[in-house]
Amino acid sequence: MSLIESVESNLFESSDLSLPYLRRSIEKLHAYKLDFSDIYIQQGSMEYWQLEDGLVKDSSFNLVKGLGIRTILGDKTGFAYANAFEQQQLDNALSAAASISRLGQSRKVNFCQAQPQDVYQHQLVMKDIGQSVKINLLQELDRKTRQLDEKVTQVIIGLSAADESILVVASDGIQAADVRPMIRLNITVVVESNGKRERGSAGLGGRYLWNDLIAMDLVQVAQQAVDQAVRNLDAIEAPAGSMPVVLGNGWSGVLLHEAVGHGLEGDFNRKGSSAYSDKIGQKVASDLCTVIDDGTLQDMRGSITVDDEGTPSQSNVLIENGILKGYMQDKHNAHLMGVKPTGNGRRESYAHLPMPRMTNTFMLSGNSEKDEIIQSVDKGIYAPNFAGGQVDITSGNFVFSASEAYLIENGKITAPIKGATLIGNGPRVLQRVSMVANDSCLDPGIGVCGKAGQSVPVSVGQPTLKIDEITVGGTQS
Repeated sequence: MSLIESVESNLFESSDLSLPYLRRSIEKLHAYKLDFSDIYIQQGSMEYWQLEDGLVKDSSFNLVKGLGIRTILGDKTGFAYANAFEQQQLDNALSAAASISRLGQSRKVNFCQAQPQDVYQHQLVMKDIGQSVKINLLQELDRKTRQLDEKVTQVIIGLSAADESILVVASDGIQAADVRPMIRLNITVVVESNGKRERGSAGLGGRYLWNDLIAMDLVQVAQQAVDQAVRNLDAIEAPAGSMPVVLGNGWSGVLLHEAVGHGLEGDFNRKGSSAYSDKIGQKVASDLCTVIDDGTLQDMRGSITVDDEGTPSQSNVLIENGILKGYMQDKHNAHLMGVKPTGNGRRESYAHLPMPRMTNTFMLSGNSEKDEIIQSVDKGIYAPNFAGGQVDITSGNFVFSASEAYLIENGKITAPIKGATLIGNGPRVLQRVSMVANDSCLDPGIGVCGKAGQSVPVSVGQPTLKIDEITVGGTQS
């Protein structure tokens, strides 16, 4: 049985809907004068467990089930959704979504099945895993975390898992299905010494299964959280002013994601509201910068076999050696801009419209060594981790807070610092990248991206790199 047949069977097991009925519904929609339409079917579940000081303090289990129908005519969009798999509900939504157009001539649609590559297992994350097994894992991890350092006073562990099945049928002939597993573990610790308390956190996740999770070194994740908290106990106040900054590899790519990635999404550029609008073929970054968005990476949190419009995921070069090559596109914006969709049409659920979104966004490695980059800085900051920030897409201006940072003095990493904030402009910062290390990697699988009220899982990444000058907001002048 093919994936699409399996998904159809599971979704409509107790429903009067079927894949042939969805196809007929699309053809029925195109008795109206429409440019495009699609039907998106989603069913999923999510469970969450939180252990605090060895006790289960929070747990939940949620189900999502529904269908969304979109119609497009020029730059107008009609959209309706229902939370039941019933022909009557589908027909009502069809009528509502088609109201942007008027009745015309019906037409035949030649449907074909999308042929994507598999980038994760199409299985349920926690099938047949009992409640006691999950709680025992968290309690054992709590015990081992406390053994790592006597200064640990509090441990909070969160475990979430989600299973999602989708089915897409569209008027361009695409019919596609996907089963998407997701799991994530987070550990937060509080340490105390001499009346001072500090916090540290770490986590991991991806599109893999329970057995894959328990095979990993989860104590190492706890060690990262403890190390971060203990370092913060001795941290000094961050300096302020313009100075060189070295960004660490991996999770520091969240700055690239926010300050640059969102500006390369098709809708912002079609509307001319991005700092990168109308700049394809132009130099927008240092020659050392090549930025990729790739949804086909095995088991990564941001990976998707097909996007939420049925387009197979792919690897897209956004910036190559400093030259802007293209934008991330969904079908609607791609059509209006006269280009092809790139597999970046994503939506939070059936009750949301798809839009251009990132998947796994990262910068490729360069030729320098990390130590070489650190040694090139006389006085500056090394920032390997960030807590989050704010970005203005139109201007590219951003503000980001470092959750872990250190002074660089005379070519060496020295004292940990706290309160460091990076203030800059995405396009200008990329132009000031002067060294890029050969150690590019993605974050451990904890990224969530928000846009227009919708959240989707993503991954970010980059190599260690040096920005010659950036404004650091701190408490020391």
